[in-house]
Amino acid sequence: MAHAKNHDYHILPPSILPFLGALGGFIMLFGAVLWMHDVTPFMFWAGLALVLYTMFDWWSKVVAESRIGDHTAVVRIGLRYGFILFIMSEVMFFVAWFWSFFKNALYPMSEYAGTEYVQPEIYHVDAFHLPLINTVILLLSGCAVTWAHHALVHENDRKALIQGLAIAVVLGVAFTFLQAYEYSYLLYKGWEFGGDKFFSNFFMATGFHGFHVIIGTIFLFVCLIRALKGDFTQDRHVGFEAAAWYWHFVDVVWLFLFVAVYMWGVNLMPGAH
Repeated sequence: MAHAKNHDYHILPPSILPFLGALGGFIMLFGAVLWMHDVTPFMFWAGLALVLYTMFDWWSKVVAESRIGDHTAVVRIGLRYGFILFIMSEVMFFVAWFWSFFKNALYPMSEYAGTEYVQPEIYHVDAFHLPLINTVILLLSGCAVTWAHHALVHENDRKALIQGLAIAVVLGVAFTFLQAYEYSYLLYKGWEFGGDKFFSNFFMATGFHGFHVIIGTIFLFVCLIRALKGDFTQDRHVGFEAAAWYWHFVDVVWLFLFVAVYMWGVNLMPGAH
């Protein structure tokens, strides 16, 4: 009885996973530098594999903890706060790219004295064609996630939960394929990453958003698998809630990208034809 638990917190046992995650991140970063200097890409992929293993093992343990009842109300609040802080850091990440995009669009001067910024020719992209289709796809996927969440929390309808998650995953995959097609088309038309600040900002902002869509799609797919296995209840669904928050964050970022980059930036930049 001296060691009986009389609090609502979850005391974690010692684990090597934080060390493995840090080691994998360092190896991946160092390997990326070697890859950029044309030495070898092997170290980067080795570090990435270690990071992915750490993520899989760590989150599997978190899911197991939730199933055996370690996630009390206090623990669930902590998990929510932690994920909110993570999303806030992601917001600031994209703010940096928007800042760079607007700065170089509104004040396109070189930082070096005696040089003049030369606006490149930009192939006109119709914002109301493929980008608009992708916008509709992403918004519909957000609606599907909201439907799934409402079905679980308010109606305890597991069938609708699974259907909503499945629709969201399919739409997320469709968005990724259409974005890849758009990139191949723009590269064919002469857009070149690194050739100009406008091109670099465009590919970095939209590319990182596409990367987040892939992560979010995997996140929702894992929730779909868990839902099929009987996980998530009306009171205990922090993992699904985090996935929904992340997916809505991805939706909002895309709306800003659509308006700022496609509608304003691409079509109104000098040199567009």
